[in-house]
Amino acid sequence: MRLSDLSLLLCGVLLNTGAQLGLKTATRVTGPIDVAAANLRGAAVALAAEPAFWGALTAYGLSVMVWVVGLSRVPVSQAYPLLSLGYVLNAVLAWWLLGEALTAVRMAGIGVIIVGVVLVVKS
Repeated sequence: MRLSDLSLLLCGVLLNTGAQLGLKTATRVTGPIDVAAANLRGAAVALAAEPAFWGALTAYGLSVMVWVVGLSRVPVSQAYPLLSLGYVLNAVLAWWLLGEALTAVRMAGIGVIIVGVVLVVKS
């Protein structure tokens, strides 16, 4: 895989990671969302007023566009495993920015993911 193609795909992963963190940040205003119609409507209104929600949706849209460009250049069997890096980034950034737990078991899983991605990229 060429460095330019890898960089493009990693940009898509970063944008997707930002979208996930933005959505989680946005839900801090709603708390746990109950899917009952009346409660869902209230949560939707609260999210619509939250800038992090709109930033997250924008990041998602951009990530899809970047990812499609990357897929046009790289076999999907090589590109798709790179999405696993999103798990790594989200776990570390959620721990750092949002105070979520990062246990030894999660860190071991992150190590396995990284090894797998390296193997796929080198193939």
